[in-house]
Amino acid sequence: MSSGTQDGIDRGKVLGYLALVAPGTPLREGFERILRGRTGALVVLGHSREVQDLCTGGFQMDVPFTASALRELAKMDGAIVLNEEASRIMRAGVHLVPDAKVPTSETGTRHRTAERVARQTGVPVIAVSASMATISLYVGGYRQFVEHPDQILARSNQALQTLERYRARLAEATARLSAVEVEDQVTVRDVAAVAQRLEMVRRLNQELSEYAAELGTEGRLLVLQLHELTSGLTELGGLLEKDYRPDPAANSNGGEVSFGLAQLTALDVDQLLNLLLVARTIGFPASDQLDTKVSTRGYRQVAQINRLPGALGERLIEHFGSLQALFAASRSELQAVEGVGEQRARAIRDGLVRVAESAYADPLR
Repeated sequence: MSSGTQDGIDRGKVLGYLALVAPGTPLREGFERILRGRTGALVVLGHSREVQDLCTGGFQMDVPFTASALRELAKMDGAIVLNEEASRIMRAGVHLVPDAKVPTSETGTRHRTAERVARQTGVPVIAVSASMATISLYVGGYRQFVEHPDQILARSNQALQTLERYRARLAEATARLSAVEVEDQVTVRDVAAVAQRLEMVRRLNQELSEYAAELGTEGRLLVLQLHELTSGLTELGGLLEKDYRPDPAANSNGGEVSFGLAQLTALDVDQLLNLLLVARTIGFPASDQLDTKVSTRGYRQVAQINRLPGALGERLIEHFGSLQALFAASRSELQAVEGVGEQRARAIRDGLVRVAESAYADPLR
């Protein structure tokens, strides 16, 4: 499933409309009744001025939406017009007359009308086919089949297994990065590997989130599994950026370097497999190679210290300047930081020791 836009259509907007017809919603129940009755339907999701200009005949209604009412009205010839939220039936038995010059790739009368109305008005239109037993959503020039939950679940289960494998590989790359950070032996390759796997996991998470939106009530278990597998990854990406963003003073242009993992969204799959290209894309200088040594500021490591407020962790990094300097700090030196007393200094020292021991003991090093 694609993300972003297609034919100028915002994918997020399409997903919002798919959620309206997801299993468990009143609108989907109405469509299922229509399919069982084998009558077909043409439903417009919006009663804008542009839609009204294309409507002739039919009945003005403005009554609350129910699945049974939709089923009964679909027995008549003509389209059904709902309000944008699909909570009210505005008109029924309507003859839609879109501009014949509006391009369409459809052949059937109902589907040609649906696509032309969607293109001309910008309002989503749904065509229910009695002969093909399908539900098609049209948004502008984009067509999306509304699939049966079993079909979506089959694809989501396969994607979920892939996400689990990528999540494990991300954990391996992060563990290696932690180890070399403690030893102050980080290279661009180590950082790029974590960034690469984070982006792979993000893409799979986005795909699965779309499946969950299409599944509606059938996707509750999938949502829970996604939360379990992706918890904390946004924070990890943010800390990685703070740790390795190049110092503006080192930039030959004298300005701040554009550095961020979000820039990886522009890469295709083949490009994402190229670690050097990943490093260039997130903002490492063109002069850096994969084996170029870099140093962490230590934000991610400090965040692993239990019960340490985030603001205090930032003050520690700003005060000492690097993770290595923080590791070397004595308790008395720690107490020189605002908000650090004797007891807190002891807890920080103990936490840093545990972080270092965990990195050295990790079998993935």
